[in-house]
Amino acid sequence: MKPVRQLPSMGSWWRASVRAVLWSTLMILLVPTLGRAQASSQDTIPDSTGDRAPVLLGPVTVTATRTAKDVFLTPNPVDVLDRLAISRRLSNNVSDLFRDLAGLDVAGVGVNQVRPIIRGQRGQRILVLEDGMRLNNSRRQQDFGEIPALIDVTSVERVEVVRGPASVLYGSDAIGGVVNIITRTPEGEGLHGGASYRYSTHDTQSKATGTLSGRFGAFSFIGTGSYRNADPYDAPSGQFGAIRLADETPVFGTGVQDESLDLYAAYEVARTHRVFAKYERYRADTTGFGYVDPAAYAPELPAIQIDYPFQRFDKVTVGYQASDLNTPLADRLDVIGYYQDNDRRFNLDVLVSDIPFGPGLMGDIRTTSTNFTDLTTFGTRVEATKFVAGRVLLTYGADFFRDDSENTDSSLVEIIIPGVPAPPIPPSTTPQVPFASLRSIGVFAQGDIQLTTRASLILGVRYQDVRARTESTPGLDVTPLTDTDRTVVAAANGLYQLTDNLAAVVAVGRAFRSPNLVERFFNGPTPEGLAFQQANPNLEPETSLNLDFGLRYRDRLVDLEGFVFRNEIRDGIRIASTGDSVQGLPAFQNINVGKLRFWGVELQGTVRLPRGFSVGGTYTYLDSKDVLDENNPVGDSFDEKITGRVRYNHPSDRFWLEYGVRHNGERKDAELLIGNPVGDVLPSFTVHDIRSGVTVFRRGAHTHRLGVTVVNLTDELYAEFANAGFFRPEPGRSLLLNWEMSF
Repeated sequence: MKPVRQLPSMGSWWRASVRAVLWSTLMILLVPTLGRAQASSQDTIPDSTGDRAPVLLGPVTVTATRTAKDVFLTPNPVDVLDRLAISRRLSNNVSDLFRDLAGLDVAGVGVNQVRPIIRGQRGQRILVLEDGMRLNNSRRQQDFGEIPALIDVTSVERVEVVRGPASVLYGSDAIGGVVNIITRTPEGEGLHGGASYRYSTHDTQSKATGTLSGRFGAFSFIGTGSYRNADPYDAPSGQFGAIRLADETPVFGTGVQDESLDLYAAYEVARTHRVFAKYERYRADTTGFGYVDPAAYAPELPAIQIDYPFQRFDKVTVGYQASDLNTPLADRLDVIGYYQDNDRRFNLDVLVSDIPFGPGLMGDIRTTSTNFTDLTTFGTRVEATKFVAGRVLLTYGADFFRDDSENTDSSLVEIIIPGVPAPPIPPSTTPQVPFASLRSIGVFAQGDIQLTTRASLILGVRYQDVRARTESTPGLDVTPLTDTDRTVVAAANGLYQLTDNLAAVVAVGRAFRSPNLVERFFNGPTPEGLAFQQANPNLEPETSLNLDFGLRYRDRLVDLEGFVFRNEIRDGIRIASTGDSVQGLPAFQNINVGKLRFWGVELQGTVRLPRGFSVGGTYTYLDSKDVLDENNPVGDSFDEKITGRVRYNHPSDRFWLEYGVRHNGERKDAELLIGNPVGDVLPSFTVHDIRSGVTVFRRGAHTHRLGVTVVNLTDELYAEFANAGFFRPEPGRSLLLNWEMSF
């Protein structure tokens, strides 16, 4: 179980840095020239203001600052994916959208288990929001945050990603970044709706969705529902590192049967006062962590099967929103409360074969464990904004949430020796985590200051109080424990427009993450079944200091940005060996380590060419290390990633076609275990996709569209790097079809 690490050479680090600097310098110097040359070959846009340049309208974000702001003028690294981009990707969930974006990656496989990675951080270091309210809960393993698949992509209006810390606005967990899933609201007067059907060949997936919305005077509503059935997919034959698959091989546990329902209604009490209510329901069955039978590539390894027989999620949200108040304390006020119930069952089956039990006696040991968790959450957020002295937009408020966790556990160990009666081993029903609660209260304030016509500065501060407490638990004889964390964080983000088209961004932010209930109190076999995790209720919260510097360029034909960041995490929570063994498994425990350092370069750009063509691409370099122990690997994502795309859009939106390519370079310092079948180096891979769409019929608001996508065009065997340690490859070449109707 001891990790192995091969440190990158100074030569490889230097080459990566030089490539990044040259790439960004070349783009910043040459792309504006290319844009002007293209502009001269096309009709110019009339300028009704005389000498003043035309105003450029770009995507808008609300997540980074809590107020609507043009991304170009936002002093944070931000990505915005709108509904059109989401529908064209034909993704299973919003995390699938991140594979081609700079600085972003994914962990997990299959239809609903894929989770986001931002700048090498994942799990509890990424805060997932829905409409600005947290989805994260305190009952997940550190590396497994809440699944964004709880929110069906059909109900999503857009996805906003903040790369970097955001604890000032959102509290715990926002060390690596924030993913805000913003759902649809009613549009336009009258009745509107739509339906779609998706089919994919690799998992014989069928998914049907429907949406109906309406706005009639002061009342509006929208409802979205979906049903999906997908089988486990096959990985293609081929070689990935030291693993070779001779034939197409099933990746078990990657299918799902799920359904979702999202109902929203709002009423305008007055012109600037609105109340709303929302109910969400998600049900998923027969899904899993994903696994390949080791008999196909490494028969000496144990067979580990992780399944989620069911997950039930219900959420009710109510709120009041007011604008144009013009009171001494607020111009805008939001008061939102929510209650959610999250039930799930988790099964772990580990089979270790060919164990010697004596002279001439060989047998197997099978360990089966089951966990049921019932997690309820109540949360609220009160937020106000006030424009002060004509230059300062003040945002302030308070938030609260409380997670209450109850669970039951059972495990059974069987010894199987052919021809020999199995010795009886009584099953265990001892809970691995005691009944517990985690309560969080935070207050925050942020000022968006317009210093000059070209310079702005955002200053923010938050105070957070988090308390974790165990409770009386059937099957456990423990003394109740209480642990409290109190943290103050702050951030300063500045933007200066060097020209009308070029802006510089500098950001400094401190973030934090309180240990969750699993990290503090879990005591039992780990999910992959290879170790035993012992409780550590004395963990300290993680804190981080992040620095960002970036440049953005934008004109009518060009969008370009480049960021360099450095994120240093103190008291980082890491799993470490205790040197002991429990139940025959090596014992591990979460501990605080002194300093983890992550830095990288993120570059991305798009150039719009004549006649409907455009080209774009990204480059990302990530590096990470444990400052106090450089032999301890902390890499959990790619080292380098390059993506490119060429797109054609028909002028009347009748047809579009896109070719995309993604290359992940090899990684030598990944967090792998001794004996990992992939090898000590995660190999590079290149994936090609072709996506297209056609408007089959359009008359007024009534439209029919057909989308066709071919993924993994070359049928390459590969695994996303976070899925390589516990080998879970991606599907082979697949055809995705999607029909969509709207009215």
